[in-house]
Amino acid sequence: MLIKRPDDIRPSEITPRSVYDDRRSFMLGAGAIALAGSGMLPGAAQAQVREKIAGLRPAPAAYTLKDPLNTYEQITSYVNFYEFGTDKSDPLRNSKNFRTRPWTVSVEGEVRKPRTFSIEELLKLAPIEERIYRLRCVEAWSMVIPWAGYSLSELIRQVEPTANAKFVEFHTLADPKQMPGLKDPVLQWPYVEGLRMDEAMNPLTLLGLGLYGELLPNPNGAPVRLVVPWKYGFKSGKSIVRIRFVEQMPTTAWMRSAPSEYGFYSNVNPKVDHPRWSQARERRIGEFFKRETLMFNGYAEQVASLYTGMDLRKQF
Repeated sequence: MLIKRPDDIRPSEITPRSVYDDRRSFMLGAGAIALAGSGMLPGAAQAQVREKIAGLRPAPAAYTLKDPLNTYEQITSYVNFYEFGTDKSDPLRNSKNFRTRPWTVSVEGEVRKPRTFSIEELLKLAPIEERIYRLRCVEAWSMVIPWAGYSLSELIRQVEPTANAKFVEFHTLADPKQMPGLKDPVLQWPYVEGLRMDEAMNPLTLLGLGLYGELLPNPNGAPVRLVVPWKYGFKSGKSIVRIRFVEQMPTTAWMRSAPSEYGFYSNVNPKVDHPRWSQARERRIGEFFKRETLMFNGYAEQVASLYTGMDLRKQF
């Protein structure tokens, strides 16, 4: 269940203001010590994008949680981003020189107005809000993250999908010169994900452009990614370069790699276990004890109606 709180309380005020506004100094101090202790180089963290998002505004209460935030250091140093390596610490270390300018996202397929957006155009397409969302990963860990972005529907309306557009397919960058993880054949590259049109149009589905009031850090999918908070984290593709509107359900990267383990919908569901572990409980990063996993990651009120009549055990 989403918890309302006054609009004038910014997510940045949940952590100490000195930490939020001067995070570079924080990284040189306690944050650098923590990274060194975990085997991560402070220099790698300092090399990430540190640009504030101009005009960032608080999101409506419907998009904001009361849960305590995970720290910037936790969010950027414990990451699944296989293009930079399969270990959780690899993306921070291996993406320090990742180039995110210039950057374009082509939007094509079943649309009346195909278009290529620069990242600068995406940053100006709609007002950018700070939304606090839960992130639940299929490995049964979770975080609470103050994302910055706007509903994907804002972009979708710009290109005017045709009646044949039933699904949206997302392709992410696959650049072996910058992404050492592409040498690992764990997946077929590029990474491909997809949503049904009504899922893509749901106002919770976020075109993510930043976190903690700054542009997206490299380990978290810079410069533009998807955030679908009621689905397991792998559905939210990072470093997107192409969006296609299609009539047939896309075969996603994990469906192709392990179809018995990863379905197209991948909704957070404590009643449907992964073949190799339970999904009934999760560990919030930074906490010792596990907690109960919430149906649809706690967003059932907003999204359960999308799946009326479906067997969520079979259509997982």
